[in-house]
Amino acid sequence: MPQTTQSASQETSPTSYGYCSWHQGQARGVRLIQATEQGSGPGSAGNHFACLPCRQAYDLVPLADRM
Repeated sequence: MPQTTQSASQETSPTSYGYCSWHQGQARGVRLIQATEQGSGPGSAGNHFACLPCRQAYDLVPLADRM
């Protein structure tokens, strides 16, 4: 069975909606940028997501694309 080498089209690829930590609002297509593990000490813990316009404006690389 032949495998396709093309990526999924924009219409059929899943899209996530969520909170963009950079412009501090809801957005379509957010991606995880930074994951902070919660420890026992003080500090801000949590995950930070960014939408496409913010990723482009601030030159952010999604965590999944770093390797």
